Amino acid sequence: MTESSPIRVALVDDQTLVRSGFRMLIDSQPDLEVVAEVASGREAVQSPAVSHADVVLMDIRMPEMDGIEATQRILSAPASQGHPRVLILTTFDLDEYALDAVKAGASGFLLKDAPPEELLGAIRTVFHGGGVVAPTTTRRLLDHMAPLLRRTSTGSPEALARVNSLTAREREVFEHIAAGRSNTEIASDLFLSEATVKTHMGRILAKLEARDRVQAVLIAYETGVVTP
Repeated sequence: MTESSPIRVALVDDQTLVRSGFRMLIDSQPDLEVVAEVASGREAVQSPAVSHADVVLMDIRMPEMDGIEATQRILSAPASQGHPRVLILTTFDLDEYALDAVKAGASGFLLKDAPPEELLGAIRTVFHGGGVVAPTTTRRLLDHMAPLLRRTSTGSPEALARVNSLTAREREVFEHIAAGRSNTEIASDLFLSEATVKTHMGRILAKLEARDRVQAVLIAYETGVVTP
């Protein structure tokens, strides 16, 4: 997409009224556009329009195929132009299923009854891959699930090796990212320019083999770099 093109959003939810409400809200924004609307995870996986969207709003609990499996399949499928970023929607705060979705590669977690401005902000945030680590509910989820994360992580030795490959400065920036600090806040805290922080961010994601900031934070919790 070009700089002037709207962010393409796909809606995946089995409730027609929910999809209609989201569509009206999103299409009211000049920089956002709904390009696909499906009623199940299975339809989402089979829809080229969903796969080619910029951001997918994914309900977590649906018949046929839930949002966890749909997220995993969409993000693991071969894609010449990259994958969409997935924002998980649920009616349950601290839903343990959402943790599986985040581990599957989702970029955030949001309650369906979040204020409209929070939903719109979350779409823009996950599209741009920066600004904040994730919607606040994602941070609360990870704090809540941190002990389980460390107990059940199967990649800890490999993840620890990747964390240990960071330079001292990259480790410092990584810890700030994991604490939920924005690029602007990190730049201020460490007396760096935002451009330098972005450069470090790119190197950190590459070394950790992380898709985005949320996955980097997940690694920080799994390896004990941060604790709630």
